[in-house]
Formats: sequence, structure tokens, C-alpha cells
Amino acid sequence: MKYIYNIIIIVFFFTGFVGCTDELTNEPIGLLTSDQVDLNPSVTTIESSVRSSYLPLKNTLNGIIPGWKWNLGTIFRNDIILQDIASNDMLKKWNPDGDQAWMDELASFSFTPENQAFNGIWVYDYEGISRVNLAISFLTDSEIVQKAGMDDARKNQLLAEAYFLRAFYYFDLVNNFGDVPMVLKSPDSFDEALAVSMRVPADEVWAQIDSDLSAAKATATNVKYPDTSEKWRVSKGAIIALQAKVALYNEEWATVLSLVAELDALGFYSLNTNYFDSFDADKEFTDDEVIFAYDHRSNEIPNNNNGLRFVIGWGFFAPTTDFINAFEANDPRLLYTVDIANRRASKIIGSTTDLIDYGNKIYIRYADVLLWKAEALNETGDYAGAIAIINQIRARARNSATADGSVIPSGTLPDRGSSTDKSEIKNWLMSERRVELGFEAQRFNDLKRWKTAKAVLTALGNNFQDHHYLYPIPQRDIDKSGGAITQNPGY
Repeated sequence: MKYIYNIIIIVFFFTGFVGCTDELTNEPIGLLTSDQVDLNPSVTTIESSVRSSYLPLKNTLNGIIPGWKWNLGTIFRNDIILQDIASNDMLKKWNPDGDQAWMDELASFSFTPENQAFNGIWVYDYEGISRVNLAISFLTDSEIVQKAGMDDARKNQLLAEAYFLRAFYYFDLVNNFGDVPMVLKSPDSFDEALAVSMRVPADEVWAQIDSDLSAAKATATNVKYPDTSEKWRVSKGAIIALQAKVALYNEEWATVLSLVAELDALGFYSLNTNYFDSFDADKEFTDDEVIFAYDHRSNEIPNNNNGLRFVIGWGFFAPTTDFINAFEANDPRLLYTVDIANRRASKIIGSTTDLIDYGNKIYIRYADVLLWKAEALNETGDYAGAIAIINQIRARARNSATADGSVIPSGTLPDRGSSTDKSEIKNWLMSERRVELGFEAQRFNDLKRWKTAKAVLTALGNNFQDHHYLYPIPQRDIDKSGGAITQNPGY
């Protein structure tokens, strides 16, 4: 049974070399048993392979890696640590203590390759890739699809989702680590598994991301929700938006503008009237702004809730003073992001009043896309166009209802004036992105791609060095590979 053999090999590869678990005696994560996969998978099996590929995006505690493995950094998807804590927007806790000191090491840039933050995100992303590769192997095998009785429309939509997800996971890996192992199918042998454990140049990873997104767009349909019963699924809008983000990170400004125009032509997205509507758990998939999000839910088996609600309840995720000071006076976005009086990161949990457990994880929303466009316009000399978008974001913020019902004073968040100074406009843009997207796991990547991380973070007293523009490859995976996986310079 060839498919079973492939699955066992690939899961062994990711548990043995990528570090999903400490002991080979533990059941490998993502393992499908012989009664679930055979030479004649059903439509349900194929659909389940795609659905499971989304799961490494969720913040359910122990949702992917069973057990309380704080030592592996796998309790939840830890991009919030690698982005918000590392960028000095967020503290580990409201009250400093010795709990989970590895997070403090991220904040101070005193970490080593043994720090579990790197292992955690590596495991989550490669687990997603291993799952999505299985899904793609099903969906691109015409014989399997035909035997299962799956129609072309359903196959094409699922394939679009799978290609997008693989691109998404590799986008995260290449930004965090640079050169990474690239696995595009389940190895058929141990030797093949060893071969794919070696890192490939980042340029090849970017090329694969582009290829996967192009393949995804080719089969996606021009609808906002390709499955109206499951609105969380990847849409064509999400695919185009991620293409634009890839172009942004590679400073392909004309491509950014072209892709944002293509996204706008769909007619599906706009800024919500109220800033918090994108995050309000009671308004999920009814707003106009969210383009891609993971759909957390309460009372599901297996558990699918937003486990960060419990982490926040234990006192995690406090704002730094520098982050609070980045907001202009009376900006309502501050209270929507973090309620200082009640020590609650409202945006993360999806409520300004309660510690609910079903708030979605927002990965792409239209305000972010608009600011990509503003950045591209500024870089290509359309200064007025860039300023107009920045002012559009500011206007939505100052016109939003406040979280506490207070009245926003006249003159709050005034429009930026006209300017032809590219540097001045970029500073406005960088400031706007910080407060608009705070606590959304965006900040550190922004600082890196702007090449301002060293200046910003050392000015705040952090030990940021040039080699920190890439995180270290998890040492446990270098060790498990017998040195086939190499370390980034400086570590």
C-alpha cells in the first residue's frame, strides 16, 4: 500500500529530523492509520487531508503537539512571540517573573539556537507542509480523484487551498530562517528523506512560493467564500493578497500595485466602519475587511478553541511602554488592542469585555493590504496617493466607536499633510502600521524588511546584532540531521 508507506516515511522524517516529538516511541503527529488511507481514498479522506492542513494555523493549546511541551515551544503557534515580543511591542507578562524565560530571551536577543521559540514555529510550519503535501498528492492524482468520485469543481477548490497553505507555511519559514529544507512530496525512501533534509537557497523557496500561489489562483473561483458553509476556507482573495505580500517583501513595487488592483477588482473587501469589527468574535465572516483567518470555535471535539485566552488569563502578553507611547493621544485603537486597566489583549481574544475562547486568528485583512499599497506608491513616487491611503486608515480609526463609550475629542488623529519627502511619508507609514496592526504578529517582519530592526531595537537597549535578521535554525534539528541541516551565520 504505497500511500501508507509514504505517509509513515514523511511523518518519521518530520518527527526524527524536524523535531515534532522527543521520543520515537511517541505516536507521530499527523499519522494516518491504514483504515483511514488506502489505495482508494474516499472523498471524505481527501477532504480531511486538506482540512487537517489548516490546523497548524490555530492557537489551541496543545492543538497540534499533545502534552504540555513548553520545553519544545509547541504549546501554541508562537508567531506572536517571534514577532510582537521580539519587536519590543509586547512583554511576556504584566508582572515580570521567571516563568518561561525563553520568551524573555527573545525580547532581549540573548537567545541561543536551543531556544524553543524557533523549534515551535519550525514544527508547526513543517507539520503543515507534511499535511498539505499529502493532500496535494491525492488531488493531483487523477486516478485517485476519479475513484473517489470527486467532481472537478470541488477538486479545484481544495487544490487551490492546499497550494496556498503550502506557500503560506514556506513564506513564514523563509522570513524567519532564510534557507530552509524544501519538501514538496512525501519521500519514498529513507535516502530521499535524508536528501530533502538539506537547506536550499532562499531564492528557491521564494520561487516555490510564487509557483504554488500561481497554481492556487489558477484553480480558485471568483467568489468571496468558495464554500458558504465554511467561510474560513482559502479564497481567491486570500491567494492574491498573499501574492501581493510576497511581492512587498521582495520590494517588487509595481507588482504589489498590480496585485492590489486585481484584489480590488474582485469587489469583496473594504475597511469596516468600526476598527474592532475585524476582531469581534461575534461578527466573524460578516465583516468586509478580513481576507484570511483561522476559525476558532468553542465546544468542538477535537478542541478548536483559541487557547491564547487561557494564556492571557495567566497574565501573558502585556504591552511595552514603548508600544503604548507609539499611539497618538485618544487613538481608540490602543484600547481595542490592549485593555491596560483590565490587563487583557482584547484584539487577540476577540472581545473587549470577556475572556472568550472562540476569537479568530486574523492573518490577512484589508487595512494591511492598503498599507502595502501605500508603501508601494511611496516607493514609486506617488506621494499623494500614499498619503491618501494613510489618511484613510487614520480616518477610519478616529471615526470608530470607542471600546469604553467615550467621546473622541475633535482633532484626534488629524490627516497627514501634503508632502513630497519620501522619507517623511515612509516614517508616517511605519508609524501607522505599528499602531494599526499591533499585536497581530507583523511588527518584527516589518522592522526586518525595512532594515531598521537594529537601529530601533538597540535604541531600546536590546542586544540586536546583524545576524539576528535571521533566526537560528533549531539546534535539535541540526543535531537530528547529523549536520545535514546547517546553521545560520552568527549562531
